[in-house]
Amino acid sequence: MRALLQRVRRARVDVGSTTVGAIETGLTVFLGIAKTDTERDADYLVDKIIQLRIFEDDDGKMNLSLLERGGELLVVSQFTLYGDCSKGRRPSFDQAAPAAEARRLYEHFVARAGQSGVKTATGVFQADMIVHIENDGPVTVICESPAAK
Repeated sequence: MRALLQRVRRARVDVGSTTVGAIETGLTVFLGIAKTDTERDADYLVDKIIQLRIFEDDDGKMNLSLLERGGELLVVSQFTLYGDCSKGRRPSFDQAAPAAEARRLYEHFVARAGQSGVKTATGVFQADMIVHIENDGPVTVICESPAAK
C-alpha cells in the first residue's frame, strides 16, 4: 500500500459541482492499493500516517504528529500511484489491486482512520474528482506499508 501525503491548510474534493469531502488543517492522503495488500497493510499505514511527525511545534520544527496537532485527514483513492513507467510511454497498472478489492481495503483504511479519533473525509471511489489543495509548506511525503517496499 502506498500513500502520498500532502500537509494542507485546507483541502476538498468535488465530484461534478458537489463537494463530497473537505478538511481544514491536516493531511490529504492519496492512497494506492496493490494486488498483494491486506488489512494489515492498511492498519500499518494508518498508524504510520497519524503518528508521523510532520507538523511544526512552537519552535518551528517538524515535531508533531497529526494526532498531536489535532489535524484532519482527506483520503482520496489513487490507483495511479501504482503506475509503472519503466517501459514504453504508457504506464502499466498491473500491480494495482482490482477495483473490488481496492474498494474494500480503501474503506477499511478510512474506517480505521476514523476509529483513531481523527476527523476523516473522503473522495468517491472510482469517481472523476477535482481535488483542491492548499499546501502547507509545501510538505509532501510518500509512505508505504512494508510489503510495498
